[in-house]
Amino acid sequence: MASSSTQSHASLVEFGQKHVTKGLGRVVEAVLQKGEGSYVTLGDGRKMLDFTCGIGVTNLGHCHPKVSKAAADQCMNIVHAQCSIGFHEPYLQLIERLLPMMPHPSLDSFFFWNSGSEAVEGAIKLARTVTGRQNIITMQGAYHGRTFGAMALTKSKTIYSEGVHPLMPGVFVLPYPFWHQLGVPADTPSSKIAELCLNQLSLLLAQATTPKDTAAIIIEPVLGEGGYVPAPTELLQGLRDICDKHGILLIIDEVQSGYGRTGKNYFIEYSGVRPDILLTAKGLANGFPLSGVISRRELTDKLKPGSMGGTYAGNAVSCAAAVAAADVMKEEKILENVNARSEELFSALNALRSNPKLAPAILDVRGKGLMVAVEFASPTGTGPYDTFRNPSVPEKLASRVAKKCVEKGLLILTTSVYEVIRFIPALNISKEDLAKGCKIFAEAVEEVVREG
Repeated sequence: MASSSTQSHASLVEFGQKHVTKGLGRVVEAVLQKGEGSYVTLGDGRKMLDFTCGIGVTNLGHCHPKVSKAAADQCMNIVHAQCSIGFHEPYLQLIERLLPMMPHPSLDSFFFWNSGSEAVEGAIKLARTVTGRQNIITMQGAYHGRTFGAMALTKSKTIYSEGVHPLMPGVFVLPYPFWHQLGVPADTPSSKIAELCLNQLSLLLAQATTPKDTAAIIIEPVLGEGGYVPAPTELLQGLRDICDKHGILLIIDEVQSGYGRTGKNYFIEYSGVRPDILLTAKGLANGFPLSGVISRRELTDKLKPGSMGGTYAGNAVSCAAAVAAADVMKEEKILENVNARSEELFSALNALRSNPKLAPAILDVRGKGLMVAVEFASPTGTGPYDTFRNPSVPEKLASRVAKKCVEKGLLILTTSVYEVIRFIPALNISKEDLAKGCKIFAEAVEEVVREG
């Protein structure tokens, strides 16, 4: 294949369409040529404002100079220092940076892997090993990955496991505190929603998986692919109480919601709940593949040496990038920016919701920090029993609005089985760029609703 400099963009795209697996979907049929801050330049010359961040990964913007330099420097030192052969310095430096960022001081044992899915696999293995139990309780609407164990825990869409059953056994599903899935009004008090779900957990432990067979409950404290729904504090505290009562481990999956995305280092901090196992990835190394399975030595000291590992686990270049990312988070006061921009984002989206011409089409504006979603109404919903169907609104609002945004120069993503668009801009996005993106989104919504 010739280099990109000798080929037209169209021929590169055509080559990709021919030879890249059809199992991958794409937002744009284009080559992402260059990234800088909150912008991506495509091979056809279009410069796009990026509200996807590679699905919540480039939290400090594309190619942050300090992060990229740290990775480049590490490449000239040692690239692959395999974790089963010895320590390497960036791995240990990263632990030093992360310890004070942990949501609870008991979290003091770290294993770094490559992806969120792998982190979930590690958590399953850890939970089953140290408890001597086999069953895992996951949440309706959850996304934990596409590898085999993680896929069994994923309940956001059937596409991720279609045609590959039977999946890993020992998995039980609990309703997530999401009003639409529960069939209750969006303004239902969080305490009531939590009560409904905790009651279902009591039934699950009495009817399906006895506590003495249950190793762990895994939850995204902000539902990701399922629709960007924050879990109420009452629910998280209730889970902690039940886990403590029965010796069940609580796995908090913050692959997408963690590392500053919601205005704190980890969303679980808002509830004060202690995780037994915390999962982190995505923004951890700002684009370099890295994830973490974090627990306490009381548990991880029960593992036999060699039971955990991986060829590229905790890669030195990725860890060096992550050390720099942690420094940037502090030096550039990233959390302060997240909270300031979050107020502006919610203000803009709620203004749309208050517009009488648009209000019937918008069911909900939700999220935390810069992990925010707009849920649109649908004339069909998920089927005839979806009580929130609205025959008067246009079809497929989310995908049509997202497409319109791309046409106007904004990359943005849909999510969930509902009509949801998610906002995941860079955590250091400027006031001006956030306003620009919100303006494009508002125009797209207005145009699609007008088109009907």
